[in-house]
Amino acid sequence: MPPDPFAGDPHDPALSLDGPADERDDLSDEEREEVVADLADLAVYQALLEGRGVRGIVVDCGDCGEQHFHEWSLLRASLQQLLEEGQMRPHEPAFDPDPADYVTWEYCRGYADAVIGDG
Repeated sequence: MPPDPFAGDPHDPALSLDGPADERDDLSDEEREEVVADLADLAVYQALLEGRGVRGIVVDCGDCGEQHFHEWSLLRASLQQLLEEGQMRPHEPAFDPDPADYVTWEYCRGYADAVIGDG
């Protein structure tokens, strides 16, 4: 048999098949509040930017050093999963994304502040 490419990986997608369904990583109250705030911010950013052709948010990954492109709905689903399960499961990356269609979280925040005002 070939070696298991996920051997020792705590994010092995197959672990959910073998482990108990109630096993989860609970978020602290502070972490939960941050995720709820991120979901609220995400809704504002999408409302402001989607009509301007922005498809989602790009994140620089500290683990692999590459950029990850998240469409609005995928990022919302991931954050919701984090709230419900305490972790985000791996997902398929965007297929051949055009980097010009994605902006950073910081860009979104600045754009929203400029359009709506900060205070």
